[in-house]
Amino acid sequence: MFGLIQDQPLLISSLIQHADRHHGATEIVSQSGEGPLFRYTIRDAHARAKKLAHALTRLGIAQGDRVATLAWNNHRHFEFYYAVSGMGAVCHIINPRLFHDQIVFIVNHAEDRAVFFDLVCRDVVEKLKPHCPRVKHWIALADRAAMAQAPEGALCYEDLIAPERDDFVWPVFDERLASSLCYTSGTTGDPKGALYQHRSTILHSYGTALPDCLNLSARDVICPVVPMFHVNAWGLPYSTMLVGAKLVLPGPALDGKSIYELFESERVTMSAGVPTVWFGLLNYMAEHKLRFSSLQRLVIGGSACPPAMIDRFEGDHGIEVVHAWGMTEMSPVGSFAQLKEKHRDAETAAGRAVKAKQGRVIPGIDMKIVGSDGEELPWDGKSAGDLMVRGWWVASAYFKNPAGSALRDGWFPTGDVATIDADGYMQITDRSKDVIKSGGEWISSIELENIAVGHPAIAEAAVIGVPHPKWGERPLLVAQLRPGAQVSCDELLAFYRGKTAAWWIPNDVVFVDALPHTATGKLLKTELRQRFADYRPPATPT
Repeated sequence: MFGLIQDQPLLISSLIQHADRHHGATEIVSQSGEGPLFRYTIRDAHARAKKLAHALTRLGIAQGDRVATLAWNNHRHFEFYYAVSGMGAVCHIINPRLFHDQIVFIVNHAEDRAVFFDLVCRDVVEKLKPHCPRVKHWIALADRAAMAQAPEGALCYEDLIAPERDDFVWPVFDERLASSLCYTSGTTGDPKGALYQHRSTILHSYGTALPDCLNLSARDVICPVVPMFHVNAWGLPYSTMLVGAKLVLPGPALDGKSIYELFESERVTMSAGVPTVWFGLLNYMAEHKLRFSSLQRLVIGGSACPPAMIDRFEGDHGIEVVHAWGMTEMSPVGSFAQLKEKHRDAETAAGRAVKAKQGRVIPGIDMKIVGSDGEELPWDGKSAGDLMVRGWWVASAYFKNPAGSALRDGWFPTGDVATIDADGYMQITDRSKDVIKSGGEWISSIELENIAVGHPAIAEAAVIGVPHPKWGERPLLVAQLRPGAQVSCDELLAFYRGKTAAWWIPNDVVFVDALPHTATGKLLKTELRQRFADYRPPATPT
């Protein structure tokens, strides 16, 4: 016997329709790079998205076609999100920071019919065009006045939508149809495509908006610092419309000064981004002795957040920090380190320890850790194993992948090594490829990096394994100093004493001017391992 409930498909277009109907006058603010901040309402954005859907239909874009962007966080990119998926095509977001060959591969593998791009990406597009013959249209996300900077033959976004009506009727179709496509960063091998559904996107929006997750509401002013090309800005363009929040889109200027001034001028209450960006903001504020007037909470993810960063935001500025974890194949969010009631009276000790972890799963996601024999390990906070996930918005296979399923007995192998404690809090101890094996025992590079960043002289740190004649591998600390700061190798290694096992302490420190990062802001350890492949550390510390 079936329940007697209306059967309405979960479609992305329903989010913008809901926001227009119930929060239509709420503001969207955008830094488009064309002068002052651009301001309009959710209702205006919805109308322009419908005009774009008409224009795409006129260009021959049909259901299932892939349409790509090379763009930052601005109002036109936001309209694109809803127009493309809403009409039944596939919104394909490309990271413009990727290497040229990677972008060429991604565009051709996805068989994109059109590419929309910011003018700051015009050099990328100029190099790309000769190698992407399937792309029929290149559209600059700009107005007519800015088109002098556009590559030859590009269409103008504003000219494209100007003659169209805003009466497009969003089609109703199967909620399992593809909505958007994101490729992994491809640090090893070719990038792989995660193909999301309308259904999975709506469920992800509901899950991440919950109080124990992003905790979003119509009372918020939300600024996604995480780029919209980084796994759909962690779903914030969708979840903000679900709750009707004011949305502030920062464009490409993500330096500390630009972020701080935008947060203050728009009275931002919540933001999300990777640690690299927040380091820049904290350092700018410290240098100029600045405070926040409206910001209440930050979500930090993309890579492990050092406890020292949490301490600076919460202790120095009174900003709640929530550690998050996920991956492209998870749409992307899987867990948040929100406290439970039991931690209310123990925030200083137990609460701080919990906040440093990657957190509890969102309803709709499940996880486990397994040993080398594939058997599940206990949730004791000590046993470390390969992290496996499954759930309502977890990928089952990669796009156009002849190898078929990406699952192992129904679970997706994340490539992370983790522990899970008795309360369900998961902590990444390392990527499986980054764990250091010394004398047959595992050493967590993440833990050693977090300790180093806790030193007041260190801006950023990476730990890699380097060959050792006796122990197989030993940890090498590669550190970047804060401007004007000084610390010796011996002083920094002494800082580890009492904070970790003596045999975990790195053998040596190499100071560098800057550390390499992937296109999504993560430490690029493959490059460091190549750079220091012939390095031989001194004797093991005792």
